Amino acid sequence: MRMLLAGVLPRTVRMRLTALYGALFVVSGAVLLAIASGVVVSSSRESVTAANRAVPSTALAQAQARIHQLQDQLGTAEAKIHSGVSHDLLVGSAIALAIMTVVSLALGWLVAGRVLRPLRVMTAATRRISADSLHERLAVPGPGDELKDLADTIDGLLERLDGAFTAQRRFVANASHELRTPLTTMRACVDVAVAKPEPVPAQTIALADRLRGELDRVDGLLDGFLALARAQHGDLPGQATLSLEYITAAALAVRAGAISARHLTVHHATGSDGTWVAGSQALLCRMVDNVLDNAIGHNRDGGWIRVTTGADAGLAHLVVETGGDVLDAGQVSQLAQPFRRLGADRTGSDHGSGLGLSIVEAIAAAHGGTLGLRARAEGGLRVSIGLPVAPAGTRTGAGVPP
Repeated sequence: MRMLLAGVLPRTVRMRLTALYGALFVVSGAVLLAIASGVVVSSSRESVTAANRAVPSTALAQAQARIHQLQDQLGTAEAKIHSGVSHDLLVGSAIALAIMTVVSLALGWLVAGRVLRPLRVMTAATRRISADSLHERLAVPGPGDELKDLADTIDGLLERLDGAFTAQRRFVANASHELRTPLTTMRACVDVAVAKPEPVPAQTIALADRLRGELDRVDGLLDGFLALARAQHGDLPGQATLSLEYITAAALAVRAGAISARHLTVHHATGSDGTWVAGSQALLCRMVDNVLDNAIGHNRDGGWIRVTTGADAGLAHLVVETGGDVLDAGQVSQLAQPFRRLGADRTGSDHGSGLGLSIVEAIAAAHGGTLGLRARAEGGLRVSIGLPVAPAGTRTGAGVPP
């Protein structure tokens, strides 16, 4: 029965428990019927033995034998009646066993569901908890049984993970903030060294320019760390209602020089004026800036960029596509991880810190949105962002950051 149910129905714990309950009931009922059948057969054999007694030969004995014969005939008839009744009883018992088997399966299904209900609650709660909601707990009520111990163990694990994630984010934020002071000092020292009245050697000026460039890169890296830690920690300063369409248009205008320097063609398609989103103005603008910087920086000279904004199904969308070589889909799916780049052409010093898309994903997640990365079949990359549309009553202003 278990093999039959397993071949037809999904192999869940509830189904296996139901099959086990049903199998145990069928086996116990079959043993009970076998015992009853053995008792009936034994009784019938005794009746047949009594009917086959030897008949005496004397006259008196013949009369007595006749009496015994009549008694035996009467006993044989009673045995046949008893046998028929026993047969009907066994048939009825078999039918009752089949009916009770179905009933036991139904009861087993209900009992298994009742027993496994806390597990379903824990599974749903665990799936809902992510890196951004580790403060939540299962908090399963009930007696102190094995299921309660399991829930408490998972809660303890979530508490340790929450502490570890919080400590990591705090460390990144504090380290990024504290490193700005020595960087500022180093920059000042370089400026003082090249600003002396006496002539400064050309090598010193070149070295100072190189140091300034590297210090700018480190400063940008620290700024990225701060933005990433802030987004991951849910710190959303400067709440406002903005339009993704206007933010994108403003960001493209600011980058007109960089786009022209690489001879890129930009196709900006706008949808309806429904791309209003609510959140941190600084972080949302940073998110759009990073996506466009990624499209400009990781493009070929003379290439193209297609930018589309729109809204549907309660989500505001920003889609940025670029041309180029065919990319590996597995590597593209990991680009949102910190310091992940594609290929040797994306590992140079001119391609940023490797935190751009990580910051984009963290900012989108902090605002209840998602980031999608896909390698285009024709070559290039497709980056899509979806954010919840802000309520109509909160849409004020032009939607463009000052």
